[in-house]
Amino acid sequence: MIKPEEIKEVALKWWQPFLISYINNEPFFPRQIDRIGKVKSGDITGRFELLQREIENLYVQSKNKTGVGYLVKTTDKNFRRSGSHELPDAVEFESIEDYLYCTGKKKEWIRFQDSYQLLLGAIPALKTWALANPILLCTTSADWNSVIKVCKYFLDNPRPALYIRQLPVDVHTKFIEDNSYLLQSLLDFLIPLHIRNAGQKKFAERYYLKHDEPLIRIRILDKNIATNNDILDISIRLSDLEKNEWACKNVLVAENKINFLTLPDLPSSIAIWSGGGFNVSYLKNAQWLNTKSIYYWGDIDEHGFQILHQLRSYFPQTKSIMMNTDTFERFQDLAGNGEKNKAATLSNLNSDEALLYQTLKERISKNRLEQEKIPQYYIEQQIAKQILN
Repeated sequence: MIKPEEIKEVALKWWQPFLISYINNEPFFPRQIDRIGKVKSGDITGRFELLQREIENLYVQSKNKTGVGYLVKTTDKNFRRSGSHELPDAVEFESIEDYLYCTGKKKEWIRFQDSYQLLLGAIPALKTWALANPILLCTTSADWNSVIKVCKYFLDNPRPALYIRQLPVDVHTKFIEDNSYLLQSLLDFLIPLHIRNAGQKKFAERYYLKHDEPLIRIRILDKNIATNNDILDISIRLSDLEKNEWACKNVLVAENKINFLTLPDLPSSIAIWSGGGFNVSYLKNAQWLNTKSIYYWGDIDEHGFQILHQLRSYFPQTKSIMMNTDTFERFQDLAGNGEKNKAATLSNLNSDEALLYQTLKERISKNRLEQEKIPQYYIEQQIAKQILN
């Protein structure tokens, strides 16, 4: 026989469908549970006392006894050996009040109704959003008046190009940051795809707000292409890097900052340091790099080759420098132990790089040669050989 706690468990599964029925103005109650563990003939003759206790326990919290909650519905059953008995046949919730009493959802229900009516009154189009997200309307933390103010502002001012705290919306200064998950769900529904940037996960970038952008460091390795001969080492915002092409032939991307700073002068060349490691991803939208000869210099280890693989996925013309077997063997006494990479192969490596990558993967130790351990004379020699020639 079903227990009161099991009835509540079943009823709680109806919560979201019930909220949706309210939005659609469709009746949800009465609703009953038919699978309650029907009594069989053997239960009467074989475990009568236990059955009585189960039925009594079912009735204790029922509407039949308390006047509210689930109603136990009965039916007369005739058994050949024990005769006729009136037994529980189903459990029914006759009204919303009965359901809320059993599930303990009364406060959430009131909050849901208030939130939905407020939202619908302000922005009727959000009915469709509410149907997909009814549980969010029950949240205790949401200040829906403020949420609506923010939504209306973005509807009236698409792509505002302001910092979040500059937005002229009457909410406290951290409201948008604190409620970004809820606001993003709403704004993604309200704002057309061509006005927002769905590829961005962060709130500011997604809705074209100003934000603290990564700074990309650039060294001009040829004074002849500098706009100011005295300024050869600069940091610029990522968006400025993307928009402004540099008048050079060669671009050298270095993983290590010190090596970037000590690169020699090179005709028609600049060097870029995007923060090291996998931050090369910052460069992917700088379309002008497609027209340049790109050279990548990273550590000779599994992660270094993975970064090279990643950079080539944006710019296939990228060549590696000092990431070859000759360099590794020449300075292998300086090699240390590097972290392992899960990738068995990297499709964007050439045959020589792929062979060295496999060699590193097979090694238990001495599988990492860091850039900064390579002598400066060799660096300058190899750069002249591979880039100038």
